[in-house]
Amino acid sequence: MPITRLNHAVLYVRDLERTREFYQGVLGFQVLSQVPGVAMFFRAPASANDHDLGVFQIGASAGASTAGRSTVGLYHLGWEVDTLAELARLASLLSERGALVGASDHFTTKAVYARDPDGIELEVCWVVPVDRLNDDLVRSSRGRPAPLDLDREIERYGARTPSRSGSPAVGTGA
Repeated sequence: MPITRLNHAVLYVRDLERTREFYQGVLGFQVLSQVPGVAMFFRAPASANDHDLGVFQIGASAGASTAGRSTVGLYHLGWEVDTLAELARLASLLSERGALVGASDHFTTKAVYARDPDGIELEVCWVVPVDRLNDDLVRSSRGRPAPLDLDREIERYGARTPSRSGSPAVGTGA
């Protein structure tokens, strides 16, 4: 049987409470369980998973990740939202927190990028509904992303248009 989706991710972090405040306070994740000073498990707001994110505390003296600069490793986690209105709300909140680091139009997905308190990058994206895809969008998604004009995309697709219309993703951004 083929793999159908990523069920959860696990990260090493410096401080559980600082991580909890970010993922719960900014992204709305729910804390499901924790072992104080050791680990915490979160569920995304609209998820039915047992957990979507596990974090293990390794202490304040832990060095920053050099993945992508001098070592291999994780580039980012990608979290999907249901509407462009939600993407805009989160982009604003991430910006207010000083966590927003970029935004890209991957043509079939619209994405903002941020760093959590440990500098781990995450993507929050909205996937163009399958019934709105065309050959030009799919072809463009295979090239370089463009700068994201969120206001223009909201005008084009509507602020409350559901992401991907419940269909499998096509050409999601990297």
